Amino acid sequence: MSRIVKDARQTEHQRAVDRRSFVSGVAALGSLSLFSSAQAAAGPSVMQTHEAGGLFDPVTRYPAPPFAQQPQNWPGLQSAMTPRPDCGEAHYQGSGRLAGRKALITGGDSGIGRAVAIAYAREGADVAISYLPQEESDAREVEALIRQAGQKAVLLPGDIRKEATCQTIIHKAVDALGGLDILVNNAGRQHYCEDILELTTEEFDWTVKTNLYALFWLVKAAIPHMPKGSAIINTTSRNAYQPNPILVDYAMTKAGIANMTHSLARQLLPRGIRVNAVAPGPFWTPLQVCGAQPQPVVQHFGEETPYHRPGQPVEIAPVYVTLASQESSYVTGQVWGITGGDGVPG
Repeated sequence: MSRIVKDARQTEHQRAVDRRSFVSGVAALGSLSLFSSAQAAAGPSVMQTHEAGGLFDPVTRYPAPPFAQQPQNWPGLQSAMTPRPDCGEAHYQGSGRLAGRKALITGGDSGIGRAVAIAYAREGADVAISYLPQEESDAREVEALIRQAGQKAVLLPGDIRKEATCQTIIHKAVDALGGLDILVNNAGRQHYCEDILELTTEEFDWTVKTNLYALFWLVKAAIPHMPKGSAIINTTSRNAYQPNPILVDYAMTKAGIANMTHSLARQLLPRGIRVNAVAPGPFWTPLQVCGAQPQPVVQHFGEETPYHRPGQPVEIAPVYVTLASQESSYVTGQVWGITGGDGVPG
């Protein structure tokens, strides 16, 4: 190759590199401008959560034990917890992944359900939440956050231990949202009992009705309204695979949810409906302070994980977003464990 040709090719290559660098630089500046604008609109609390390069240490990011003893009566309020769970109120930023979708989330007033409701709304979905009437104050906070995201919010109080209530919740959600294509079965009851001889039939029935029967009733009522491309996401637990000896009834129901997820996924795929589940480990939610654990356990909750802390609801919400999104079209019958590094389920 002659020197003239070689020099000409090098010059043209350099011009191409310069052009790509210029375009990339402009795009980066545009992205930075949009990001800064979004931060400013969200307020200083958002800006303070981002460290250099947008990275942070996941181990030290959130509160770690010891926590104060803080017993509450069932079903518990997030607003009364110390520290309050982080459900992404200040810093979850959506990107339109669920634009135009219509979601119902049970137990959407607090904890994981609240974080999912916030994330779904900021991803562009209209959201209905169900909850117990005693949780109205927490639910009103979620309603305001959904509306601040520019989405429709629907509040559906009721006790899902009754089939008629589950059917009503589905029908009201469909009517108010104009349809339904995401169902998140998240509401659950967990109450510890150290001796099965002291576990009453009433308590056992309460747990089974809330965790299993309600899922069955809600799914049955929802399916006729769900078009192809819809998603059902169930909340199971690490206890489905590593049952805690003081949570006999709860662990049994969570294993049942995991099993139902696998069965329903195969049955509903011909209808174009995907079914998956999320198996949380220790997450800091009102469930923990109103009888799910003895108070000495609450004080050190999550300490046994490799993180040495419990997860915050905002840390699991993106999994529910992914499972609901169309990008996960080839994902069904899966149980995704988010357990703080213990590999369960694996």
